[in-house]
Amino acid sequence: MNATQVETTGANIGTFDYIIVGAGSAGCVLANRLSADPSNRVLLLEAGGRDWNPWIHVPVGYFKTLHNPATDWCYKTEPDPGLNGRSLDWPRGKTLGGSSSINGLLYIRGQHADYNHWRQLGNAGWSAEDVLPYFKRAESQERGSDDYHGADGPLAVSNMRVERDICSALISAAEELDIPRNDDFNGATQEGAGYFQLTAKNGRRCSSAVAYLNPVRSRSNLQIVTHAHTERLLFADDNDRTVSGVRMSVKGQPQTALLNPGGEVVLSSGAIGSPQLLQVSGIGSGELLQALDIPVRHDLKGVGENLQDHLQIRLVYQVNVSTLNDEINNIFRRGLMGIEYALFRTGPMAMGASQVCIFAKTQKDMETPDIQFHFQPLSADKPGVEMHPFSGITLSVCQLRPESRGRIVIKSPDAHVYPEIHPNYLSAKLDQETAVASIKVARALVATDALSPFIVEEKVPGAGNASDTELLEAARNISQTIYHPTSTCKMGNDPMAVVDERLRVHGIKGLRVADASIMPTIVSGNTNAPAIMIGEKASDMILEDRKG
Repeated sequence: MNATQVETTGANIGTFDYIIVGAGSAGCVLANRLSADPSNRVLLLEAGGRDWNPWIHVPVGYFKTLHNPATDWCYKTEPDPGLNGRSLDWPRGKTLGGSSSINGLLYIRGQHADYNHWRQLGNAGWSAEDVLPYFKRAESQERGSDDYHGADGPLAVSNMRVERDICSALISAAEELDIPRNDDFNGATQEGAGYFQLTAKNGRRCSSAVAYLNPVRSRSNLQIVTHAHTERLLFADDNDRTVSGVRMSVKGQPQTALLNPGGEVVLSSGAIGSPQLLQVSGIGSGELLQALDIPVRHDLKGVGENLQDHLQIRLVYQVNVSTLNDEINNIFRRGLMGIEYALFRTGPMAMGASQVCIFAKTQKDMETPDIQFHFQPLSADKPGVEMHPFSGITLSVCQLRPESRGRIVIKSPDAHVYPEIHPNYLSAKLDQETAVASIKVARALVATDALSPFIVEEKVPGAGNASDTELLEAARNISQTIYHPTSTCKMGNDPMAVVDERLRVHGIKGLRVADASIMPTIVSGNTNAPAIMIGEKASDMILEDRKG
């Protein structure tokens, strides 16, 4: 059977060595690597459809795929006390490629210290030195290979194809504040200001599906089933703790898939989907499961806990030069953008979600940056919605290592019912202090000789917010997620850990988790590249353990 969308009938679609739940950033990697051996029969399940929507493949197309139920799960958080009771949209990809098909294409790995910290927590094999080969193996770097980059991998990483004067001015503004120019945030050091690189090739998005699935669709041992919502893990009997397969709904029809002896199910459904599936399958907090009349198969208290995300404070400025607001709001100029992209794969439609990146410190004596700026020559109330009616720019800033912790909590034994998402933003004092300090750094950038000539007015939060109390209140009122949920099935050996250092679920046989949910602590930067690295490393561990 070729690796194409399978229309299944009947109760059991087959028996497999590996069943991967979720065809997102990590899941597509696993499908590719595990099926490279023709003796392995691999099943990849995706709740969404094929990545046929043309907007998926246009870099700026996230404006059309975010908040679109055909490509986005369209999750919403519970009202959050730290945001004055606001509920936020939490987009997550629902198509082949998962969130890598609808994200902003920004290629950032995080700091070396992030991974060394994971190792210091007891997770052998996860230091910066350990994970670097997997980043390099994944990467097809436009600039070529070196000590930090690979050029022969599936994932295309390319330079920004659009530059504007105001972007260059922001980099110069950072240098005025003694933030160095940095042309490679994924090299020897992260600190500095420069242009993002994108997961794109020739002006087209390179999602995990494009990179890892498209080249291997002809493999007869790889079966991909779309519109397959996995509902529960299967076990041989009520008292067994060895996974035997999965139950799913394929376009509304009940189906099962079973494991061969010694096979494994790998959850790659992300920081929301993976803990939800564990919980509805009886793996999680016994107290929570009993309250929902779910038989407790394994009382694993950390499932759904330890939720971390990057909260962005989006400062909006009116400027005296043309920005994308003017171009997108003008039908003629919007048409010219489309023509340029169609003919040359350049122009605004080839842009990622942000152009300039700055990793900076709110305190000079810090060892590594604690905040990240994403700069866009456009402005809107939030990504994916209508542009403001003035020439605007957005200087978004987020805290890299928040101390606030949230949770994912199922409301029903039914896997089709969305769980509650409690981010618990700005609950930690350090996070509150960093929010205030980060706004001050943003305003210092705007006040520099390089950038101030462009600025007409601070629209959001507005210059009237000046005291620390006012700035914190503004942060509570205007912040948005930057779409980096992690850590709800964290790796470790402490009582709240869900998986061990080889990503095996504690207390359960034949089950692993391999996605951003396994991060013990969130990485200092965007999460797509690390999720792909996790898929690469997980595939090696799975194959090694099968042999050994």
